[in-house]
Amino acid sequence: MTKSRQQSLLTHGGFRSVGPLALACVLLSTAHLEAQSPQVPADTQSVRSAAEAYAASAQRGADPRRPPQSKPGALTLQQAVEQAKARNPTILATEENLRAVRGQEIQAAVRANPNFTLYGTDITENASAVTPYNYSAQVSRLFERGQKRRWRMDDAKATSAETEAQLNDQIRQTVLAVKQAFTKMLVAKEALELATATLKDYRHEVEVGEDRYKAGDLAKLDYERLDLQLASFESDQSSDIVSLQQASYQLQTLLGMDKPSDEFDVMGDVIPPVITETRASLEQKAMDARPDFAAARFAVNAADANYKLVAANGTTDPTLEMEYDRSGTENSVGFSVNIPLRLFDRNQGNKQTAKFQASSARFTLTAARNQVASDVDQAWVAYTEARRLSDRFSDRYLDESHDVLNISQYAFEHGGLTLIDYLDALRQFRSSTSDALSAYQNTWLAVHQLSAASATELVP
Repeated sequence: MTKSRQQSLLTHGGFRSVGPLALACVLLSTAHLEAQSPQVPADTQSVRSAAEAYAASAQRGADPRRPPQSKPGALTLQQAVEQAKARNPTILATEENLRAVRGQEIQAAVRANPNFTLYGTDITENASAVTPYNYSAQVSRLFERGQKRRWRMDDAKATSAETEAQLNDQIRQTVLAVKQAFTKMLVAKEALELATATLKDYRHEVEVGEDRYKAGDLAKLDYERLDLQLASFESDQSSDIVSLQQASYQLQTLLGMDKPSDEFDVMGDVIPPVITETRASLEQKAMDARPDFAAARFAVNAADANYKLVAANGTTDPTLEMEYDRSGTENSVGFSVNIPLRLFDRNQGNKQTAKFQASSARFTLTAARNQVASDVDQAWVAYTEARRLSDRFSDRYLDESHDVLNISQYAFEHGGLTLIDYLDALRQFRSSTSDALSAYQNTWLAVHQLSAASATELVP
């Protein structure tokens, strides 16, 4: 490196405050110059000041911490969730199923219908007939014993409550799917925006390299290596376009749209929020509000009511009948009582089945309780680890990768850095940006999973 290029590198209108890696890049370059040119004064403080000034004016370039631009009418996360609740066909189908199940509450409360029978014999038009005419009217009704109607109603109400809890759980799962699809689309938008901006910047670098090649300042092999990297950037952009479209179509399907539109858009922050809740508080909220756990509790109630109903069905239900007869000019009234004798069939098998079904429902409730606690614990661990990594990118790694790339870019353009070193810095920048986006997405997904696991809305 010549003195003039080194001096240009150090005195070119200033950088922002650089990280340790970027500053080391400049200091190592200065040390290399000192070894070749002893005439250059070894003033470390001036070198540090020059590096800091250089970093201050460098272009920030693509930064995944900035929210992506959105089209007019773009949906926020909350708007997407509300639209899914109103239009998602799976939720609408489950709501209709709940209405159908509630109809069984009406049916369970009805009482047995009475029976009316009317018949006549020997009714003729011949007045000289010897046998007088005869007709009879009968009314009968079954009377249930063992409080069958009560247990039927309790069973139907518990089943409706269980079905309603299952509807709420379906909504919970659909909302989770919407949030996940929303986050994937938002991150895909950001990735495409970054890929487009990076591709634009790199094309400028290729143009600079071409000028240097034509001026004889860059070897043909180095220029072609530089130019070949465009394929990688263009591939990134193409992949991000596909990912964005697929994420958009998936989200629109969850929102209940018949045909996805290319004009659909979302808006929101890429940086995930900080959760202020504790694990213990979220576990307690989950126990109180998780609809699948509530469904398991109502299933126990329904199983108990069903067992009582089955036991009541083993009792005898008498049928009372009243009868009026008229034969000629004679009238008569009578009654009868029909009582089945339950000598053999006392509903034993159904009682045994219902007993074990009630016991099974209690084990299922215990399993549901354990699963709720496990879901919260797993989601909490995923969130804390994802949050830790995303914070590292926000607070440190992204700034350092920008500094290294900016210094390397300037040094390469001015002949102070080899092509291999510049491409290595470029790969590090692309890797850091991609890893940061992945960390942000994983943190968002962990937040959504934690919200679903605790049945608590954690995103403001």
